[in-house]
Amino acid sequence: MHSQKVQKIDLNSEYPCPCRRRGRLTPIALTEAFGCNRCQQIFVVQENGYVIEQLSTTYPYKRAWRWTGHQWNIAHSTLTRGYFPLTLVIIFGLVFLLLLTTLQSPLSASVTFRVIAALVLSMMLVLMLWLACRR
Repeated sequence: MHSQKVQKIDLNSEYPCPCRRRGRLTPIALTEAFGCNRCQQIFVVQENGYVIEQLSTTYPYKRAWRWTGHQWNIAHSTLTRGYFPLTLVIIFGLVFLLLLTTLQSPLSASVTFRVIAALVLSMMLVLMLWLACRR
């Protein structure tokens, strides 16, 4: 079993390309960057040498990877991890408020409709969160 510990990227070594498995990243002279001989992408070393980031104008979000010594692992943004608990609290708070206001309604026929509407709305919020975290 290979180690999953992140290693510092050596600017004088070659690595496999994180996008295309057949390509090789070779150092670009006088820079802290690598170029792939297959896909022609340029990767810049970030975060004190532990992360490479793909330079691309066509991809709207920056893609970054960490080297474990044997393979590249996707480097997740700390911003995404920081907002995940806050998003969950907001979603559960909204669901709680929707259910609370639904159950205090005087009409019983309308209560069933409101409970179903609250559950559908909460499921839509959870789906949106799931889709946002997949990126």
